[in-house]
Amino acid sequence: MASNLGLLFPLLLQLATLMQFLTVIVTSQQPQVPCFFIFGDSLVDNGNNNRLVTQAKANYSPYGVDFPQIPTGRFTNGLNSADYIAQFLGFTTFIQPYPNATNEEIVRGVNYGSGAAGILEESGSRLGDRISLSQQLVRHATIVARIKLLQRNITFTNEYLKRCIYTVNMGSNDYINNYFMPNDYTSSRIYTPDQYATLLIRRYSLQLRTLYNLGARKIAVFGLGLIGCTPYEIAMFGTNGQPCVESINNAVKLFNDKLKPLIDDLNNDFIDGSFTYINITSISTPQEGAVAPPNVPCCSQLRPDGQCVPNSTPCPNRDLFIWFDGFHPTEVANRVLASRSYKEVSPMDTDPYDISQLAQISI
Repeated sequence: MASNLGLLFPLLLQLATLMQFLTVIVTSQQPQVPCFFIFGDSLVDNGNNNRLVTQAKANYSPYGVDFPQIPTGRFTNGLNSADYIAQFLGFTTFIQPYPNATNEEIVRGVNYGSGAAGILEESGSRLGDRISLSQQLVRHATIVARIKLLQRNITFTNEYLKRCIYTVNMGSNDYINNYFMPNDYTSSRIYTPDQYATLLIRRYSLQLRTLYNLGARKIAVFGLGLIGCTPYEIAMFGTNGQPCVESINNAVKLFNDKLKPLIDDLNNDFIDGSFTYINITSISTPQEGAVAPPNVPCCSQLRPDGQCVPNSTPCPNRDLFIWFDGFHPTEVANRVLASRSYKEVSPMDTDPYDISQLAQISI
């Protein structure tokens, strides 16, 4: 299913003002980069799972209740974080999901995100079909080949792709729909949390290197948020009097602590590449002394897998909620996450660049 934001940010109203300002600035200009390619899970899925045989799809009401059209497959009430990052980069139309993207649209980028997808091929399999990160990279290779045919100049296309932004947001389902489901997967019986994090990072390293070999040079890699603070995990495991499920958050921290050095290694190995780490834990943790909203979903009726019951009625005041369902953030939370990824508020939010800085790097 997907990612997580953990405890949300108390500066919501102040940040909303900043984000409105950013939106006005960036959408009044040409895009800062020629294209934007999106890899990930249901945090960024905008319809890739709609045609798959899977429970992990959100193309039904009440998902999309605040979207300008009908439910599209986004796992939230409105826009997701990738939609907002695209706006901040100056794109005035949505980046299309892979199955829908026309030749005219692929040169502006493609969204490959798939609900339930993970770094490991088997993650999310209990829910049905999904497009793992390795499979998303195969799809990207076909898109690169299509762009080369369209532009009819391999040298030009290679230079073109180097200037684009690539975001990768993976790993949540390797915990939510793998490691912490011992009745369905054996990983927690085979590996300690540290060994499992090492396994994921080794596989992730190969996948990010593949993305580089396909022409990407400006790559933002999102760390994992506080999965143990999602309403679903709290209901499943309990918290023993703590705000969140600490055993899950501790396991996620092991992954994040290994991901940041991987980003440093990639920057050292590829002199012409610019990789950056987006620290979702920092972005989604309240500042000291702040009171976070309760970790309850806007959808009060949830399916056993944590998604909203079809055609159920969501909460009326969605801007006051962090979570839309048991796992996925509301539009307002997505907006904050995207804003601080694009333009850091704290030095801990991104390293070494935020996405606005990444876009400005000359390759």
